[in-house]
Amino acid sequence: MDKQLEKLYQDQIKNEWYSAYLYLSMAAYFESINLEGFAHWMYKQAGEEQEHGKKMFQFLIDRGIKVVLQAIPQPPADFASAVEVFEKSLEHEQKVTALINGIADMADKCNDRPSKVFIQWFITEQVEEEKNASRILDLLKKIPANSAGIFQLDHQLSKRE
Repeated sequence: MDKQLEKLYQDQIKNEWYSAYLYLSMAAYFESINLEGFAHWMYKQAGEEQEHGKKMFQFLIDRGIKVVLQAIPQPPADFASAVEVFEKSLEHEQKVTALINGIADMADKCNDRPSKVFIQWFITEQVEEEKNASRILDLLKKIPANSAGIFQLDHQLSKRE
């Protein structure tokens, strides 16, 4: 594998685990304000991000590349509201999409067919990730302050499998 492409994958493994950390921090925030459905949704999201990191980890192993784990930065711990959390979530997913697209571009440039096939799953996944964060953010913005609607949405989010 091209060394630049390998570096992008190594970095993205760290980025996927940072995403998990970020979502766990968001879950902790929701737990602290007794929105357990929102917390549940974030715990599930964190688990997905861990799986993404593991997939990339295994892909490199399968290609005969030694994975070198990097330090994971501390995520933010304080948020002003559920709206802010989902604004940050959407912003984060857009950043991840750009990083994944960068890997795809490099795979194209290097004509690395296994990478081209592998990264396509992540490209498709990012469409869903952005859609989910955007949808919840849109719903949150429609709920008036101090409305029971936040509890209805909390209940709905608690059902995520």
